[in-house]
Amino acid sequence: MSEPSSLRVGIVGARGHVGAELIRLVVAHPRFELAYVGSRELAGQPLADHIDAYRGDLRYCSPANAELPSLGADAVVLALPNGKAADCVAAFDAVGADPVIIDLSADYRFDDGWYYGLPELTRDRYAGKRRVSNPGCYATAMQLAVAPMRGRLAGPVQCFGVSGYSGAGTAPSDKNDPDKLRDNLMPYALTGHIHEREVTRHLGHAVEFMPHVAPHFRGLTITANLHLSTAMTREQVVSVYRDAYADEPLVRVLDDAPWVSRIAGRHHVEIGGFALSDDGRRLVVVSTEDNLLKGAATQALQNLNLAFGLAETTGLPL
Repeated sequence: MSEPSSLRVGIVGARGHVGAELIRLVVAHPRFELAYVGSRELAGQPLADHIDAYRGDLRYCSPANAELPSLGADAVVLALPNGKAADCVAAFDAVGADPVIIDLSADYRFDDGWYYGLPELTRDRYAGKRRVSNPGCYATAMQLAVAPMRGRLAGPVQCFGVSGYSGAGTAPSDKNDPDKLRDNLMPYALTGHIHEREVTRHLGHAVEFMPHVAPHFRGLTITANLHLSTAMTREQVVSVYRDAYADEPLVRVLDDAPWVSRIAGRHHVEIGGFALSDDGRRLVVVSTEDNLLKGAATQALQNLNLAFGLAETTGLPL
């Protein structure tokens, strides 16, 4: 029996932290191979000079948007800043090309024409769509922390978030300056953050989000404050979460509150803590994830696997 053919994956905007992680995942995948890796800043440089896991001869390229459909990829991952994806998508639409497109930005997370790819919560809505919007990193951790209690909530959920500075990208700013972050915790966008609106939309319940940046490089933690419509015991709460995620290999329910230092480089989310007020009507849950992996690249790989009919964890070292 012949081996199944490889599926060619192109990456646009691969200079950043997430792009590098995605390259490593595609290189290690048993069915995927890199078709091209686009980066304007690194164009012409050997990929192997930047990605230790890659041993081939591919070089970074910088194709114009109109050239992308001719490069022959079965799937294209857009790892671009917010506001940049539409021109790439339009280039494929203009010539009737229909590869699977995974957008890592926020550009299509509010577009009902795209599948919102948080598989643990939305895979039952996937019906062969070839346009997939990858959820935000904070939005993933928040939704997984809150979703099992969605039908038991009274009032908005408050989420206090802290992320490593890799979440601020590679363009220089206060939020990814190690000197300014040293011994510091930097709050920003304390109302109306795009992840606040994203989670509120997709959970169908109001969430109030307060993000901060910390001096560590990768990994984020969410502390979610949930007001419950009826009193519950801790045992009941833990049972709800364990039942909700019993068959999810990338969600692990812990008894204790997870530590962000233990999630770096891992592909799953950890949820735990489960502290209840004396009256059983207020629940605090802690959720951690690697913002570059399950918060971005790992989830993109899940969505690629889903789109091509593969097991979602194919190519992931669990």
